[in-house]
Amino acid sequence: MENAKKFSRMRSLGIVTVGASALLMGITAYNNKDRFFRTFVMPVVRLLPAEASHNLAVLACKYRVYPVSDYQDDVNLNTHFFGRLLSNPIGIAAGFDKNAEAIAGLKDLGFGFVEVGTVTPNAQEGNPKPRVFRLSEDKAIVNRYGFNSDGHQAVLKRLSETRKQENFNAVVGVNLGRNRDTMTPVSDYVQGVKVFGPVADYLVINVSSPNTKGLRDMQSKAKLAELLEQVNEARSGLEKNRNVPILLKLSPDLEVSDLNDIVAVIKRKKSRVDGLIVSNTTVSRDNLQDTNWTAEAGGLSGEPLKARSTEMIAQMYQLTNGKIPIIGVGGISSGQDAYQKIEAGASYVQIYTALVYEGPYLVEQIKDELSKLITEGGHSNVQAVVGTKSKSYLPK
Repeated sequence: MENAKKFSRMRSLGIVTVGASALLMGITAYNNKDRFFRTFVMPVVRLLPAEASHNLAVLACKYRVYPVSDYQDDVNLNTHFFGRLLSNPIGIAAGFDKNAEAIAGLKDLGFGFVEVGTVTPNAQEGNPKPRVFRLSEDKAIVNRYGFNSDGHQAVLKRLSETRKQENFNAVVGVNLGRNRDTMTPVSDYVQGVKVFGPVADYLVINVSSPNTKGLRDMQSKAKLAELLEQVNEARSGLEKNRNVPILLKLSPDLEVSDLNDIVAVIKRKKSRVDGLIVSNTTVSRDNLQDTNWTAEAGGLSGEPLKARSTEMIAQMYQLTNGKIPIIGVGGISSGQDAYQKIEAGASYVQIYTALVYEGPYLVEQIKDELSKLITEGGHSNVQAVVGTKSKSYLPK
């Protein structure tokens, strides 16, 4: 038994070493970085267990192993984000850099903005492993991390230290959650606003993950109103009248009646939000090709979520009359995908799962394709595209 355990540990170490070596080779020894990552590095890295490869990618960004992107964003990608100028509207979604370890490295890849978290008040391990599964045929991921987090204070320290770096000017959002065993869930979010309000460029109220019991119940009309009222009150109490934007992240599994209730809540002055993120992962398992992991509990992200998230963006854009900015997320792996979400009503987009399959140079590819599509569509800039075909993406 002991020999078997030693063999297992050595095998795991060997796989990690091979993966890390391949990653470094791809960065340092090949001129065509994008093609090399897609054809060699990414397939080798995917030999690792899903969570191990995620951790390796975070480490690579943390230590800034990847070269700084030399792609120059076209002026038609420039846009404003709650008073800040972005060179492009492509962000990294929450869930990749959960603990604010890799912000500078992610900025190096060419992201217009970075979202960290989800962060909980107290550190917690999350759900038992294994908790992440690749559905390779569908270019999707099922995860049930369950808000594994280093906690407010550890993340605050890292974010504050990153802010002090010379020439650091990235737009950074913090995605807030609650501890799984909390008796006061609203207070967990209020505490997050107080802790990160002074240092974040925006805050996200995440009540839409399917991996924390009872969390999605907080999207119901009465509970959401109570939560957002207290969140807004906490924001109004920040020093120096810092009016940090508050965004609400929604589940793609909501019904139309739920969306109407949410819109009614966020239009009230006391429970308003400044923006929406559409959407989180789904519990649906419709039309999947890879059946190996479909029975696993957790949220599904990636290609299968694309159509539903785009549809929901259009719904929320119409219900809010286009007056509340939307960050679109779910299944984006190309400039065309990003363009469609913007046509549906998103002002900005985020990616995550596609990086698992395509590698870090996907960011440059999406920006290049998106810029060309904006020009081909006869638009002067990305903001001119927002919502232009919203009605055509509504449910039939």
